[in-house]
Amino acid sequence: MSEPSSTSRSNSIVAFLQLSPVVSKLTVLGVVAALSLLLLTVFQQTFNSLEERLGALGWTLSPDTSLEERITLVVIDEKSIAEVGPWPWRREDMARLVMAIDQAGAQLQLHDITYPEARPGDDQFLAAVAASNATLISQTPALETTSGATNVGLLTHPFNGVVCDAASGGIQITPGTGYVASAASLAAVPKGHTAQIIDGDGAVRRSPALVCSEGAAYPTLSIAAFLQLGSSEQWSGTIETGSGLFSPPATLNLQGYPGLDIPLDRDGTMRVSFSKSPDSFVAIPAIDVMNGDVDNDLLDNAWVLVGVTALGTGDIVPTPYSGAAYGVEIQARLLASLLDVDIPFTPAGSSFFLLILSAFFAASVFGLATMGDRLAAYGLPIAAIVLPIIALGLHIVVLGSSNLWLGWVSPALFGVLAASSLLLLELARTRLERARVFGNLNSYLPADVARDIAFSLPTSNVNAHRRDVTLLNADLRNFSAFGEARPPEEIAAVLHYFFTRATEIIESEGGRVQEFKGDSLLAIWDGADRVSAVKALQSAKSMQEALNDTLLPDQALAGLEPLALGIGIEQGPVLIGSIGPAHRRSHTLLGDTVGITLRIQEMTAELAQPILVGECAARQLSDENLESQGSYLLSGLRIPHTLFAPGSTVGIATNSDAQPKLTVVSGGKR
Repeated sequence: MSEPSSTSRSNSIVAFLQLSPVVSKLTVLGVVAALSLLLLTVFQQTFNSLEERLGALGWTLSPDTSLEERITLVVIDEKSIAEVGPWPWRREDMARLVMAIDQAGAQLQLHDITYPEARPGDDQFLAAVAASNATLISQTPALETTSGATNVGLLTHPFNGVVCDAASGGIQITPGTGYVASAASLAAVPKGHTAQIIDGDGAVRRSPALVCSEGAAYPTLSIAAFLQLGSSEQWSGTIETGSGLFSPPATLNLQGYPGLDIPLDRDGTMRVSFSKSPDSFVAIPAIDVMNGDVDNDLLDNAWVLVGVTALGTGDIVPTPYSGAAYGVEIQARLLASLLDVDIPFTPAGSSFFLLILSAFFAASVFGLATMGDRLAAYGLPIAAIVLPIIALGLHIVVLGSSNLWLGWVSPALFGVLAASSLLLLELARTRLERARVFGNLNSYLPADVARDIAFSLPTSNVNAHRRDVTLLNADLRNFSAFGEARPPEEIAAVLHYFFTRATEIIESEGGRVQEFKGDSLLAIWDGADRVSAVKALQSAKSMQEALNDTLLPDQALAGLEPLALGIGIEQGPVLIGSIGPAHRRSHTLLGDTVGITLRIQEMTAELAQPILVGECAARQLSDENLESQGSYLLSGLRIPHTLFAPGSTVGIATNSDAQPKLTVVSGGKR
C-alpha cells in the first residue's frame, strides 16, 4: 500500500513543479506565510525570548553612560548587614535610615521593600515617614494564581478613574490574584506596587502600570511617586486609546500631571527601558547613609530608591547587561523613563509595519528567484542570511533612535523560510529539468554517452578512447523500394516497430544500440570475448525470429521484392567518443571493425544468409556450429575476410520446418 501512496506524492510534486514559475513561487510564498504564523504560535515563548534578547541590542550596543543624578540607590548590602544585623532589620533601624536620607536632603524616598507584619517600632517608623519630605513603600499583588495563595497585610492607596472589570481605553487592567502588602499599622504610608511580569526565560522586561485586586486598581511604585508629589489630593487618572500607527495602543494620563502621558502596551504594561548603562545609577550602602559617611550632594534633592541587594535575599533578575541584577535596578529604570517622559512602547501599527516588511521580503526573494538560475542559486542563500539581519537591524535602529519597540522575529522568520523554500523550489525545478533533459538525451544516445555529455563541459578537442568491442549491424533490406510504394506514416510505423523490438532484444542480452541510421542499427557489447560474442549471436537469432513473425510480410507488395533482415557480427578494437567543434559535437564509432561489420552485413544478401559472423567473432564461437562461407574481399577493403553463418536455422524461425523468409538480393552494397 505504501508504493502507490509514494507514487502519488511523487506525481503531485512533479505536477506542482510543472506549474508556471510565477504560480509555483506565489504558492510557495503563501505556504511559507501560513507556516510562519503556525511556528510563531506553537513556539511563541521561544520566539518571544529570542526577539527580546537580540532586540535589546538597540540599547546595549550603545548605552547611555551618563551619570543619573536625579535618582540615587541606597542599598542594603552585605556591608550594611554585617554592621546592622541580618535582614529583615528592626523597624527602629529602618526609621533611622528614613531620617538619615531625609536629613541628607532627599526629595522623595521609594522603598522597594514590603513590611507585611506589624512589629515593635512601627510607631517610630511611622513618625520618621511622617516627618520626611515624602516616603512610599512597596506592596506586591500576585499576578498569577498559585495553590493556597493568601492575602497578607492590607492593600492601600488605590488609583481612581479606571474600572477593573472592564477594558479601559481598550486595555484590560492586569488582574491580581492575591497580595503581600504592608501591615495594617502602616496603612497611612503611601504605597505603590512592585509586581513585575517575569518572562519565560526569567527576565523582567515589563511592569503593569496598574494591578487590579479586589475591585480596585493600584499603581506601580514609580507612578505612585508622581502621584504622591502631585498637587491632586486624589490618586486618579484615565486611560485613553491611542490613535495613529506610531502612537501607543493606550495612554495613562495622571490627573495631577497633564504633560505626563504614560504609554501602555496592549496588555496594560509599561516596558522597562535598558537604554541606560547599569553604571549610570549610583548605589550607596545604607550603613554609610545611616552613619553620615556619604557625600550629601548624591542625596540632596534626589529621588532615593531603597532596596535590598545582599546575597541570599532572592531579589535578583537577569537583564540584557547581566544575568544577575537586583530588582531595585528595574524600579530605577522605570522611574528614570518617567522622569524623561521617554518610556519605550510597541506602536499600535507595529503589526502593520512588520507585515509591510514581510511583503518587501517576499517581493525581494520572488525577484531573486525569477532573475535566472545563477542569480537565484547565489542570491537566495544570501537572502536567507541577510533578510533576518535587516529585520533585526531595522528594529535596533528604531529602538535606539526613537525608543520604539517594533519587533523583528516575524519578518525575519518569514524571510528565512521564504528564501530557503524558493531556493529548494528552484533546485527541485532545476533537478526536474535536468532529469528531463537527460532522459531526452538518453533517448538519442547510449546511457553512458548521455551521462558523459550531461556532466561535462563542452570542448573542441577529440574526446575518444580505444576499446575492444563486439559489434552487430542489422539492416532492413529492400526498404527503400518499400518506402517508395507506401505512405510516410506507414514507413515510420514499420521503422519504429523494428527499432523498438530490436532494441528490446539487444538490451535484454546486455548490449546497447549505438546508433540508428536510415533503416539499420548498430549495436555494441563491451569486450571482444566469448561472452559478448555469444550474446551478440543470440540477439541476432532472436531478432530474426521475432521480426520474421511480426514485421516481415509473407508476401511482398506487388512488383517489389519482400523485406528481409540481414545481420552482421564482428569483434575488434574501435575508437569511441565525440569529435567536432564545441558548439556542434558528434558522437561516433571509428575503426576498421566498424567498416568490416557493415560490409559483413551487406554480404548477407550476396550469400543468402540472414546472419553472418566475421572471423574474429567466429573464433569465440567454436561450439556454435558455425559453417564457413568462404573468404571474400569485402567492398572497400584490401584484405580478404572469411565469413561464417550459423549451421542451424533453429531460433531463426518459430517452426523448424519453415524456411527463413529471406530473399537473395544481388549487390547489397551500401
